[in-house]
Amino acid sequence: MEKYKIEKDSVQEIPIRFLVASVSRWQSWPTDRCTCRSSGSTLRNTFTVRLEEIMPIELWKGLLIPFAGTALGAACVFFMRNSLSDLVQRALTGFAAGVMVAASIWSLLLPAMEQAADMGRWSFVPAVVGFWLGILFLLGLDRLIPHLHHGSAEAEGIKSSLGKTTMLTLAVALHNIPEGMAVGAVYAGWLYGDSGITLAGALALSLGIAIQNFPEGAIISMPLKAEGFSKSRSFLYGTLSGAVEPIGAILTILLAGILVPVLPYALSFAAGAMVYVVVEELIPEMSVGKHSNVGTVLFAVGFTLMMTLDVALG
Repeated sequence: MEKYKIEKDSVQEIPIRFLVASVSRWQSWPTDRCTCRSSGSTLRNTFTVRLEEIMPIELWKGLLIPFAGTALGAACVFFMRNSLSDLVQRALTGFAAGVMVAASIWSLLLPAMEQAADMGRWSFVPAVVGFWLGILFLLGLDRLIPHLHHGSAEAEGIKSSLGKTTMLTLAVALHNIPEGMAVGAVYAGWLYGDSGITLAGALALSLGIAIQNFPEGAIISMPLKAEGFSKSRSFLYGTLSGAVEPIGAILTILLAGILVPVLPYALSFAAGAMVYVVVEELIPEMSVGKHSNVGTVLFAVGFTLMMTLDVALG
């Protein structure tokens, strides 16, 4: 059993067990992330460490900001009387698509290639491989999980007896998975401190996703209210559609010890998954019905906003 010699009230880099549920491997955390105090001269492999020392408060904020965006959007049912018009829904969908594409490029793909710069002319390989893995992963989920896209009469995925409301919620939850993975991968890179990812850059991604989550929450809750659901139930379904984001982010961080050595692949994996959602779901939804350029214009607005956030804060 390993022992570590420390000075009383000193701070040292020591392996600690990342005790969050099922993770049972030793990880090395930087000295500024773990403070271990001992009344004696020997620190054994059993000790107490505060949760905020393992997962800093900045991390919790970053994980919950996107979820808060969904919840605030879903809360529109409490102060908006009428349901969203088709034109408004298309505009909001276009905006969300623009944010996701910009985040995929500036927050995920470009950092992935920068971190693989030591590969020289082959630095694009991790980005390409990870991107395609993300595409194939979402394609598999799309084929397996029963869900119903907004404005569509035919459900996708395996046959199921689930109700329309549940499948609409699952459709949004499905495309929130890569967003949670993206936030988790970026914050995992920041936690380990050797990936070149800054806290400001990670926060920019969280804020961008939160901004595009606001209309998504409204797009789920407002139509449910129009169909006769109570305001509280509509809000609940809208909020639950975004619950997979912090869950996916936390699971990604729990696997940080595995992901950090292959972080370029993890970042581009999340980018591929997000681009799949944009092309397979959001772009068709913003183009359905009578032709209008509003979705395209709002796509450009969302794209430039996310690009600005990433460059200004990152």
